[in-house]
Amino acid sequence: MTILSQTRALVERSPLLRRHSGFWWTAREAFWIAVDALVNHKLRSFLTLLGVVIATTTLIVVMSIVNGMNVYIAEHIANLGTNTFVLHQFKWAQGFESFLKAQRRNKPIRLEDYEFLKENLAGYQAMSAIAPLPSGPPARYGGHSIDEVTLMGVTPSHVDVGREKVLYGRYINDQDNAHNAQVCFIGQDIVDKLFPGMDPLDKELNVGGQPFRVIGVAERVGTTFGISQDNFVFIPLNTFRELYRARPELMVFIKAPDSAHMSELEDEVRALMRARRHVPYREEDTFGINASETLMSAWQQLTGTIFAVTIGVVAVFMVVGGIVIMNIMLASVTERTHEIGIRKSLGARRRDIVMQFVIESAVMAAAGGVIGVVLAAGISQLVNMVFTASVPVSAVVVGLVLSTAVGLFFGIYPASQAAKLDPIEALRTET
Repeated sequence: MTILSQTRALVERSPLLRRHSGFWWTAREAFWIAVDALVNHKLRSFLTLLGVVIATTTLIVVMSIVNGMNVYIAEHIANLGTNTFVLHQFKWAQGFESFLKAQRRNKPIRLEDYEFLKENLAGYQAMSAIAPLPSGPPARYGGHSIDEVTLMGVTPSHVDVGREKVLYGRYINDQDNAHNAQVCFIGQDIVDKLFPGMDPLDKELNVGGQPFRVIGVAERVGTTFGISQDNFVFIPLNTFRELYRARPELMVFIKAPDSAHMSELEDEVRALMRARRHVPYREEDTFGINASETLMSAWQQLTGTIFAVTIGVVAVFMVVGGIVIMNIMLASVTERTHEIGIRKSLGARRRDIVMQFVIESAVMAAAGGVIGVVLAAGISQLVNMVFTASVPVSAVVVGLVLSTAVGLFFGIYPASQAAKLDPIEALRTET
């Protein structure tokens, strides 16, 4: 639509302009004028909205990846079990310098510590201990073999705490542990690779040169960052001590009866371990207590830093996009000076002119936001195929609101310039 045709249309509709000068009438007219400008000047519209599109896309993609990672970390890494925390030699979520200091200061958790807690800790629902072998031994059965498996000694009570649940067969029991039985509970990877097409129960599995009778198979756990969590062999802790490590380093899992007692139980474990190790009042713990909330808090601090950097990048693109929109709107004011004069001569007030140009600017920026949302959704889907990403509704809302707000803010100056035009001078301007 040319300036001349717009002028003729305005003159023809002059009775309507006199009758309809309210907010909704002005807003609707401004909206369709903005849409008309976007459609009829595609290249200019693309260049105008590029900064807003990039900013909105970047913001939503980063929020989607962070959201996907939050869900992934909560389900795969920080998932220690319901109302469960772990006593270990180190606190898992800490800085590198703190870790080096703890490495020099902290002592490993031993079997004596586990037994001490079982005797003295009150109010827990379940407690178990596991001892991993640092270097994974090979495993084989018949003509099949695996170069490396995750071998762990576990207490029978770990069935009530760990995430490895029985699919068929049974778990390690107290008699197995008391008699140092050479039995094992295995993951799905062991079944798939060593016992394809057969029942592994009661078969003799060779792990690191030692024979173990398979007594049970676990449900599939899945992968974490592409690394399978089903390549494990569990044996009784006492058998582990007899065959591999007489004094193994343990991780002690403690399950509270409910979430309300979690913090109390953690404090009690901390007090008992500090008393047992004679840690002075003012010195730090010589052990680590790790809960899902602790891991998630550390992860969120890291993502908070990433998000802060993203906000800086988004702010730069939004400002650039806003300045471009403002320049285009100033050019539009110059192009439409005659039209503005006609509108004023027909009774349009200054606020009507301001509203028209501000709404046009907001619609242009919002269009960029919509395009950014669509692009971000597509990119997030591609990222989710190879990594993890989940578009939260809040990201879409923030993207659209932010882009529209940028249009409103940067449209104020062009709108005020248009409103200040003298109608007589404006009418004298050549179309």
